Amino acid sequence: QPLHNDPKYTAKTTQEWLRDKSLNVLEWPSQSPDLNPIEHLWRDLKIAVQRRSPSNLTELHRVCREEREKLPKYRCVKLVASYPRRIEAEITGNSASTKY
Repeated sequence: QPLHNDPKYTAKTTQEWLRDKSLNVLEWPSQSPDLNPIEHLWRDLKIAVQRRSPSNLTELHRVCREEREKLPKYRCVKLVASYPRRIEAEITGNSASTKY
């Protein structure tokens, strides 16, 4: 499974373990756009929760659950469906203009 150069994957012992397991690790610029669809959903959830301004931990938990349930399913489908196009845009260097 491809991984990127997140610090948790760059420690020497981690690199050795990955190499010993013959796992393919992609060279990935640290400033590249995040291509993981779930990260976009986390951003959507964060924005929705911030709009509601929960004032304590109990309220935060409740608001997170409510807003998570309201995330539109088509958003997930669209993010997954656009993944091949976003990868191609990243490879060709046109990622700045890629729509999600």
